[in-house]
Amino acid sequence: MNLPAETSTFVGRDAELSEVGRLITESSVVTLAGPGGVGKTRLAFRVAAQHARVHLEPVRVAELAAERNGDLLAHAVSAALGLPEQSVRPQGEVLAAHLADSRLLILLDTVEHLVGPARALVGQVLAKAPGVRFLVTSRQPLGHPAERVFRVRPLAETDALRLFAERAAAVMPGFTSDEEVAQLCRRMEGLPLAIELAARRLRSMTPKELADRLDDRFALLSGHPGRTGRHAALRTSVGWSHELCTPDERLLWARLSVFAGSFETEAAQYVCGDDRLPNVPGTLARLADKSVVCAVGERFHMLETVRVYGQEWLRELGEEEHMMLRHRDHYVSLARRAEADWCGPNQASWSDWARGEMPNLRLALDRCIASPIGLDLVGRLWFVWYCLGHAREGRYYLDRALERNTSDSPQRTRALWAAAFVAFAQGDHDQMSVRLTQAREAALAQEDPAAIGHACTGAASLALFQGDFDAVRLLAEEAIDHLDRVGGRFVARLSAMALLALALIGRGDPDEAIAVLEAQRAACEALGEAWSRSMGDQIRAAAELGRGDAVTADRYARTSLRTIWRLGDVMGSAMAVERLAACAVAMGDAVRAARLLGVGERLWAEFGPTHFAPPGFVESRGRTDRRSRRVLGEHEYLEAYAEGRRLSLDGGVGYALGGLPNSEAMRWNHPADECR
Repeated sequence: MNLPAETSTFVGRDAELSEVGRLITESSVVTLAGPGGVGKTRLAFRVAAQHARVHLEPVRVAELAAERNGDLLAHAVSAALGLPEQSVRPQGEVLAAHLADSRLLILLDTVEHLVGPARALVGQVLAKAPGVRFLVTSRQPLGHPAERVFRVRPLAETDALRLFAERAAAVMPGFTSDEEVAQLCRRMEGLPLAIELAARRLRSMTPKELADRLDDRFALLSGHPGRTGRHAALRTSVGWSHELCTPDERLLWARLSVFAGSFETEAAQYVCGDDRLPNVPGTLARLADKSVVCAVGERFHMLETVRVYGQEWLRELGEEEHMMLRHRDHYVSLARRAEADWCGPNQASWSDWARGEMPNLRLALDRCIASPIGLDLVGRLWFVWYCLGHAREGRYYLDRALERNTSDSPQRTRALWAAAFVAFAQGDHDQMSVRLTQAREAALAQEDPAAIGHACTGAASLALFQGDFDAVRLLAEEAIDHLDRVGGRFVARLSAMALLALALIGRGDPDEAIAVLEAQRAACEALGEAWSRSMGDQIRAAAELGRGDAVTADRYARTSLRTIWRLGDVMGSAMAVERLAACAVAMGDAVRAARLLGVGERLWAEFGPTHFAPPGFVESRGRTDRRSRRVLGEHEYLEAYAEGRRLSLDGGVGYALGGLPNSEAMRWNHPADECR
């Protein structure tokens, strides 16, 4: 369950909790509809937690306020479930297939800007997964045939008073309500967000002064059609909170609205700071103290209602376009740093950075994908698409960028070989071949040895899957030669060394392959690089098996799996697990081998293409399967295989790394664990 922890008391709503809880048991789609600030999200979180306790069903939350692109909605929901997206299949189809046998509640929070895509995705999932239920928060219903709509109303007067008193006591111990407070809550129409913002102001104003300020705001809004009642109350309270900020706080509030999701202080400083805002960290801290932004660890985020108000103010200031360019430039700069630093000791840190910044990276790409800067950005993020399991999303952006930027340039060449690698990660060899041809032609025309080396590495990978080991060796050696001319740190060079070793294994020379792999591992360790080292270790396991040393092979395969799973590479994890299965049967443990084959099958199912792997690997898997069946007999083999297939993703990987098949330690609360 990935429900955020409650940081303050939940007030009132007893009847609503009961009614929505009942609706969830009766319908597969329940939408909590209502205006901004009325408390839809908080109510949904409490309902979901109650449902998990009472019905013992897992809950997953997809917070969608920051997702602006409906085409990527399935990716955002998949990310919330911890589901990889390396498959060539549409992500909605992958998600529906993944959830087919699941019983869980998925909370889609803040979807009013994605109603059409959300309705389609919910329908697609429910058609395949009848055990899944959706709880949705939105300002408007989805319009799905199975949907039950619950209109969230403002708090009753007694609950509004209680909420104000509890929040006020947090800033003014000993605070007690009186008639002035009651009048204030009535003026705010019982809207929880308005009440919370008002209560924070009691450090500097009395309830009567707060009410007077609100009256002034209502007077200003009275001439605006459509801004009456609760809408006016919310805009009044947010706008009044805005007025109580200092000029620099208001300016930062407006500028922060260009971010999607959360952001770090460094990003806020770069994007928002200038001569008018010289002290962004200090101003940001004051906004957090006033509840305009919320601090979560080292990151900050804004409630969507508050962000939208800031966005409107930014437009009035005439700064929106400038701030969007600053936002784009910041993430382009970071992507360049990340790419340059990826092949080194900071790989894990950049991996974490990319996962945390995906909403902002998507937003930057959406804003500039048709421009040369967008082409540069999407190509620089190749490691996110290829190494970190975002192949489907990477292909979406790479294809769009390449379609819109047709002039030859180094940036286009990088995007071409990145697109080839992404197609490879999806098992789409035809598309990979097309992109490799384009990349190689462009690289040769530009006389760019680094780009030629990358294209040769891709071509060697393709030749490996075609079983042409001589071509693999020639292309890998050519790639290494070109990349060595440039110097520097290249994952492609380390990959070419691994491919060379695979070619040697395929030609029946494990000893020479091990010599290459030792050199590759030494190069990785000198650079502090983990992803390529993990792939080399997995290949080393195959080489050790080839010369009869299953114990050493097992050690290398475990080391590989531990790293590659941490980085989110599902295909690499599946291959490492099945190497461990081969080690197990070679060491006389056919039951473990059968279970691991089941775990591997589960991982391949998440990936998409069935057993997408080089021919030699597929043959090795077949040998492991046949040996295990001979030792165990068909019935016992199928039983052990099914045990492995039933394990959660992290549970299966935990077992492969040495856990017991029924051990609680195997269930590490990976987001996808609870979805089966």
